[in-house]
Amino acid sequence: MSAAPAVADPLLDVSGLHVELMIDGVLRPVIHDVSLQIRAGEAVGLVGESGSGKSMTARAIARLLPAGAVVDGSISFGGRKVLELGPRELRGYRTDGIAMIFQDPRAHTNPVRRIGDFLTETLRTSKGVREDEAKRRAVATLAEVGIEDGARRLRQFPHELSGGMLQRVMIAAALLSEPQLLLADEPTTALDVTTQSEVMAILDDLRRERGLAMLFITHDLELAGAICDRTCVMYAGSIVEQQSSAGLNTDPLHPYTAALLAARPRLDATAERLAAIAGRPRSAFEAPEGCAFADRCPYREPQCTAEQQVLRPLGTSLVRCRRAEEVHPELRALSEKAGARG
Repeated sequence: MSAAPAVADPLLDVSGLHVELMIDGVLRPVIHDVSLQIRAGEAVGLVGESGSGKSMTARAIARLLPAGAVVDGSISFGGRKVLELGPRELRGYRTDGIAMIFQDPRAHTNPVRRIGDFLTETLRTSKGVREDEAKRRAVATLAEVGIEDGARRLRQFPHELSGGMLQRVMIAAALLSEPQLLLADEPTTALDVTTQSEVMAILDDLRRERGLAMLFITHDLELAGAICDRTCVMYAGSIVEQQSSAGLNTDPLHPYTAALLAARPRLDATAERLAAIAGRPRSAFEAPEGCAFADRCPYREPQCTAEQQVLRPLGTSLVRCRRAEEVHPELRALSEKAGARG
């Protein structure tokens, strides 16, 4: 009898991540007990409302947190303990291991430096690539992301490019370092719908061609479902559900996920008013005792607020809800009614 194929070790392994930042002179938690894994070539989505901790999780992985941040837990990349890397190792991790694509390209490019300097700096300074070869690679990568006449673009400044064009430059800069993992932090937020579609198609195609892993941060459950193998849902600094993207979009396990799906507008139906989640989003330091979602959850019971919820297995998925098995049939029915199966 042949042995079952071995499952590859994760490229990125985040376990029990907890982050505190100084807010109004007091250390407050912004990330609480976040654990996730990404394997080589795999795309994982991270979704949730604003303030849920998505971008802070990516910044913790990249070690780009504000000064004074207190971090607990572990982050492992290719077997290296990221939180223990010294300055030289950290530089190598950021140039060879990971690359980050930010949501606002104008905020992350120097307005007085040319595009060519921005694209080639890492190649020249960290990898010792000659200037002419660095420019050749930059022009070739610009062509890959849909920017023609790359030699001319290298001489331009950021303000001379449109938002969509500049975001393509950001993607090219990330790809030029030949990373193993892309951290894409809402890379299409500042773009119009048509340009969003073009940029995401380019990013997804290049990721698959190069076999890159990706952590994709977004508000859009459908977009995450279209390009990610698995999706994690965050609320108040914690992951509350994790499962295959297809399963999450049709068969949610957590009341928060079901509420997000029900709140999506539909093109094939009319309604007097969109469904909405009662209350307001919470940051980790604002979350009530016990279940962080309890004050907005229609399925809460007294015990939900008395117990700290843990992320636990349910089938092949993970969920942070003590009543998950009990309310699952109702959540599935709600999802079907909202048209999530279509």
